[in-house]
Amino acid sequence: MPTPQEILAELKQIKYPGFSRDIVSFGMIKDIEVASAGITVILTAPSAKPEVVDAIAAEIRKTIAAIAGGVAIKIDIEAAPPPKVVAGAGQKRAIPGVRHIVAVASGKGGVGKSTVAVNLALAMRALGWRIGLMDADVYGPSIAMMVGTTGGAGPSQVAVTKDRRIVPLERFGIRYVSMAFFLNDASPVIWRGPMIAKLEAEFLFNVEWGDLDCLVIDLPPGTGDAQLTITQRVALDGGVIVTTPQEIALLDVRRGVAMFDEVKVPVIGVIENMSYHLCRKCGSRHELFAHGGGARLAETLRVPFLGEIPITGELREGGDTANPLVAAHPEHPVSEAFKAVAANVIAHLSRPAEETHVH
Repeated sequence: MPTPQEILAELKQIKYPGFSRDIVSFGMIKDIEVASAGITVILTAPSAKPEVVDAIAAEIRKTIAAIAGGVAIKIDIEAAPPPKVVAGAGQKRAIPGVRHIVAVASGKGGVGKSTVAVNLALAMRALGWRIGLMDADVYGPSIAMMVGTTGGAGPSQVAVTKDRRIVPLERFGIRYVSMAFFLNDASPVIWRGPMIAKLEAEFLFNVEWGDLDCLVIDLPPGTGDAQLTITQRVALDGGVIVTTPQEIALLDVRRGVAMFDEVKVPVIGVIENMSYHLCRKCGSRHELFAHGGGARLAETLRVPFLGEIPITGELREGGDTANPLVAAHPEHPVSEAFKAVAANVIAHLSRPAEETHVH
């Protein structure tokens, strides 16, 4: 008969559905009892849907059966007590002066999420909104390079107030912060979870954002601890999920939707990036990675489809040269596509609260 510690170690291999994080780190395993009559796992599920709990319970049974033979396995599901409301603790916080907060996410890397976040922020600015941009990707910050400041100058370039609050940089009419401000370009980032959480808290709540209509947060790719820390800590108005048209990329959209769903954040919608290629010479349209997958999946998941962003050389060049396309060439067809997406996001944020809902 395995010990409770051995069982717990095996249960750490079970991922919470839709997340890269396991059920043990989620705090779902309250106790494990091993007796001659069998093994009992006491499961706490504070906010999970019944079907999610059933799926987790089935995985627990399967995992224990693999190491414990034919013993009886019992799973008790204990309802979590209602959370205690304590001022400043355990509650999602607003950011003073910021009307709306939107997170841009992707289930995987390589879909152009940061490029979308930068140009979406600039498109919202072009439509008259006061915008801030936060680069929350600790391990691969790229917003500073795309907007115009790399980490080469080190932290000395970042001003702080007399109260030790960070003053964001400003370019193209948007205010922004990035981990790259505090790193040299060749610096490896080897940080543990608590350190990442502290940095994210600094960028959220210790920055002089001023009066903003919207703060756009560029989340790291995936659905791990860094993403969960932000979505659980700050009062988000919604999440935007970036994908590409291929079926393999669309699988990760489900994880992004599940992440926002779990933390009770509305999904504003899905953006299909690299939707098609616009040829510079002939202006023809070429669907390199298939087309329309984002719209179809959004319909299946019953979340809004915000629009298609073509892939074009100017978009890539704008990011590489710190002259984002929407700012450098506002009349470009791709810039117009970003403005159409931005208009959809603004329309969602401008709706009365009772009209919005969590997916």
